[in-house]
Amino acid sequence: MMYSSRRKPVLYFTKEDSRSGLLLRMLPRRCSIFKLFCTFIVLGFFSVMWLQYNCRVTSSQSSNDDGSVYKSCREETDDPSWGPHKIAIIVPFRERFEELLSFVPYMHAFLKKKKIRHKILVINQVDHFRFNRASLINVGFLESGNDTDYLAMHDVDLLPQNEDLDYGYPEKGPFHVASPELHPLYHYKNYVGGILLLTKQHFELCNGMSNRFWGWGREDDEFYRRITAAGLQEQFKVDKEGGLKNLKYSVGSRTELTIAGVHCTIINILLECDLNETPWCIIN
Repeated sequence: MMYSSRRKPVLYFTKEDSRSGLLLRMLPRRCSIFKLFCTFIVLGFFSVMWLQYNCRVTSSQSSNDDGSVYKSCREETDDPSWGPHKIAIIVPFRERFEELLSFVPYMHAFLKKKKIRHKILVINQVDHFRFNRASLINVGFLESGNDTDYLAMHDVDLLPQNEDLDYGYPEKGPFHVASPELHPLYHYKNYVGGILLLTKQHFELCNGMSNRFWGWGREDDEFYRRITAAGLQEQFKVDKEGGLKNLKYSVGSRTELTIAGVHCTIINILLECDLNETPWCIIN
């Protein structure tokens, strides 16, 4: 019987009932069921009060911890040594998520070490046209908000390895971080792709980048013409009308994403293509 009672769970409830009867027999005869019930109510009330008090203490300690973290973050960002400027890291993007998972935490750690205020905007092209890096950078500029005063046109597959690379405010003009002598693939002197810093004022004076470059390449060469007004003129024409003023796009969605504890914003973009002007936007 003892072995059987251990194998069948229902017998445990039966066993508890027998214990309840034994408990009632042990009580004094003058102790009625009503008094016993009242005693349980009082004990339950004090138990709930104790639990509530304990939860308040725990919650208060948690709030203090969160407040300490928040205070620490504010002290860090309010530190004058960080400077008054804030950079928008604009990443033109399509279907390269493995690289993005490495890029976001790496860039955050790199810029934090340099005490550069920053936010990361991943401009993800989700339409069916060819990839248009220049238009995505234009979108990033328009969507970067008023809390940033300069930007980095930054490819997702380029990570700064040298701590001496300068990501500071380019007050004197556009600054090419991935310069030809540092980039592993592009060595011509007029190259300004990969990673380029410039103030938002300078980017707007250039009317952004041309929207005519569907597919990979040449949009950075054309932008070089815009910011220097020299060189490469014999190779192709400059799009004098295209740029921020005739950019057409819609925001599909915004996603606030945290990668390895680092926050970034992914903006899903659908570009519009004028087939009469640029029929090569279609993927064959």
